[in-house]
Amino acid sequence: MKILIAPLNWGLGHASRCVPLVQRLLNDGHEVILGGDGESLTLLRKHFPKLRYTYLAPLNLRYSAGSRQVWAIIKAMPKLIKWAIQDHLMLKTLLREEHIDQIISDNRFGLYLKQGQTTSNDVKQPQTIYLTHQLHIMLPRGWKWAEPIASRIHARIYARYNKVWVPDYQDPQQSLAGELSHSTFNIQHSTLIEYIGPLSRFEMSKDRDIEISKQYDIVAVLSGLEPHRTLLEKELIARFSNDQRPTTNDQIPSVLIVQGLMHRPNTRIKRGNITILPYMSDAELASALLGAKHIIARSGYSTIMDLEALGLLTANSQQLTAKMELIPTPGQPEQEYLATLHNKMQ
Repeated sequence: MKILIAPLNWGLGHASRCVPLVQRLLNDGHEVILGGDGESLTLLRKHFPKLRYTYLAPLNLRYSAGSRQVWAIIKAMPKLIKWAIQDHLMLKTLLREEHIDQIISDNRFGLYLKQGQTTSNDVKQPQTIYLTHQLHIMLPRGWKWAEPIASRIHARIYARYNKVWVPDYQDPQQSLAGELSHSTFNIQHSTLIEYIGPLSRFEMSKDRDIEISKQYDIVAVLSGLEPHRTLLEKELIARFSNDQRPTTNDQIPSVLIVQGLMHRPNTRIKRGNITILPYMSDAELASALLGAKHIIARSGYSTIMDLEALGLLTANSQQLTAKMELIPTPGQPEQEYLATLHNKMQ
């Protein structure tokens, strides 16, 4: 089959969790076309440089610099609607040019097809799959009353697809996303929903030995929309610059900050005890995380799945097995919920 896979460009999490999907499809002998925009597409292209790719509608959003994002999202709604329409039109243009058997959309709202909509040479219509872990949309305090409305609006979006894949365990007791992926608002669409298990770029590590690097005491992995990605980076640099707090060896801790900037030249920057890299390969990052005494990251869902794949988080106990600091993006209720669910400091 010829399959188009396209993640949302909202941080790197949507793209990173598509990496194992792409690899599985390639292993099964399918032809894969990468789709998307921005850093998200760049990440996939770096992982799979030989694959064809196609640009889809760009989405360039920024959060408010404050701790509340509701009004920033409300103001962005016209841009989101326009983006989804553009994505839909670009998909139809692509399908007129060549036949695609399956479309996997990670939270890109517009990559659906209406029943009976024809493609190139009037061949069989592709199957459309929507990938999401947020069946329940969480909103900040003061807006909780609108959660059922937001969740049902989202359900109307994914009901346009032939299937909905949820990257989580079906058993609520093992769930990594908790209430986010086990919502009561999707009952009418339950026949569409299929739990496919967590997706992590590190899942291959379960089948091979990873060389553990103990070069860095503290590893911080940054991600997400601006300006909060940069704000957290500056905060961590200020926090750990020439840190005089003793470790077990009475030494200044060595700190690695991975910026999550795929478009930058991968140039290493040294600031005293801090090493800064725009990005790392999966093998290098897994090695650093497994060897770290302390890990700092946003509490995005893809990060949670990555930690579980590395054995740093146990799904059924929801406890982190290393000293870890999961920091939610300010004003993002999903990450606040996941941080509460999983952030057990040791």
